[in-house]
Amino acid sequence: MITFLVCLALLVGSYFTYGRYLERVAGIDPTKPVPSATLYDGVDYVPMPRWKTFLIQLLNIAGLGPVFGAILGAAYGPVAFLWTTLGGILFGAMHDFMAAVMSLRSGGKSLPEIVGESLGVGTKQVMRVFSVGLMVLVGAVFMSQPAELLAWKIPMPAIDAMAINGLSGSVLIFIGVILIYYVIATLLPIDKLIGRIYPVFGFLLFFMAGGIFVILMVGGYDIPELTSLRNYLPDAANFPIIPTLFVTIACGAVSGFHATQSPLVARCIRSEKEARSVFFGGMITESIITLIWAAIAMAFWGGVQGLNETLAASGNNAALLVEAISTATLGPWLSVLVIGGVIAVAITSGDTAFRSARLIVADFTRTDQRPLWKRLAVSVPLFAGAICIILLMDFRTIWSYFAWMNQALAVITLWAIGAWLWRRRGPFLVAVAPAIVMTYICSSYVFLSPIIVGLSSRPLAYVLGGVTTIVIAVVFCLQFRRSDVRVGR
Repeated sequence: MITFLVCLALLVGSYFTYGRYLERVAGIDPTKPVPSATLYDGVDYVPMPRWKTFLIQLLNIAGLGPVFGAILGAAYGPVAFLWTTLGGILFGAMHDFMAAVMSLRSGGKSLPEIVGESLGVGTKQVMRVFSVGLMVLVGAVFMSQPAELLAWKIPMPAIDAMAINGLSGSVLIFIGVILIYYVIATLLPIDKLIGRIYPVFGFLLFFMAGGIFVILMVGGYDIPELTSLRNYLPDAANFPIIPTLFVTIACGAVSGFHATQSPLVARCIRSEKEARSVFFGGMITESIITLIWAAIAMAFWGGVQGLNETLAASGNNAALLVEAISTATLGPWLSVLVIGGVIAVAITSGDTAFRSARLIVADFTRTDQRPLWKRLAVSVPLFAGAICIILLMDFRTIWSYFAWMNQALAVITLWAIGAWLWRRRGPFLVAVAPAIVMTYICSSYVFLSPIIVGLSSRPLAYVLGGVTTIVIAVVFCLQFRRSDVRVGR
């Protein structure tokens, strides 16, 4: 319990300490005009109250990560608390906040454009393809997974025989329903649908976390303490803490997907002064939710060993564990709200993934998004790509590529933040140090993952990951110097 409470206190305290420090680093100025005022278009550039932009940002970045990722990450043991806390503060919250500030200062431009301003045209072109690809993968993941959860809770045996690529008829029906919602949410002005229903979904998200937190405090649960960096996984040799824990707990610590969402919401805040609460605060809130779910996952089955035994018996189906925890702690009726919340947070990440992809494509093709038909023309290929991925690839493959691409995007964003701070003569190490760590995580993951390279020798994979990290770090640092020449520093 002590480890959990200390980590919780550090997360809350960081908002008032490190968050304010980053405000000074970024030079937050409430008098500066913001894109929602200077570029208002009634579709994507729309000023909204801070509580709405906070909820939109939180639900955009959450997805299944702070619940499913937390449970799967908890299987490694209390070391998951450490990564969630330090990652959430020093990596994720800084990453989300600085990406938003960079977008604010560039007229609300999408992630590839602001990365290009810091790291050059070549990186911008790569990021355009990479980020759109990731958004389509995110859309596919958060179309198929909520559909499977809905089919699990609302089965339709009469049509289940009509399966495609292992997806039952019930799942396909729900995929179609979610797709229709995604089309509407992607095309409508942000304040017309997203701005109105996210408060409801926000209630479900906070209900889940708040209810579980109260149960942890008064239910007599024994939350394991962090006494070592031991890996509790039964197959620890094949799933080492470095790098797999850092990829398993992504959205709860640092996630490249978040940086694609920050510009989307940056187009809607009313003052730079709101940036810390919306972006830094949104990430810290997600880390707290992750911490709570990791704690209950370890405590509910009497320890990490019990959690791993339950995961093995369920085929690593985190949804079954969520239902078991919520039913036993909150009762069968309230547990329905928890499962509904899980489905809601997944869907809310999927709809804004497609919206973000539309804006990224519109930015680099210079397509005006005020006419509805132009929004539709940009969006249709994105939806078609996601459907093809769902129907042609199995979920394990989709998730493995998504997990790596997600963290690789975070790497590039962190280096771009470092370059931005370098040019401003700011403390660039706040971004470069996390960038080096995440570069190593992604590099070693490539060599260890059986779906990507899959080297049988872990030491060799680590060495190759280290060499790759050094090469990438040198390349980016040289780019920093070239950016100095471009701006005449």
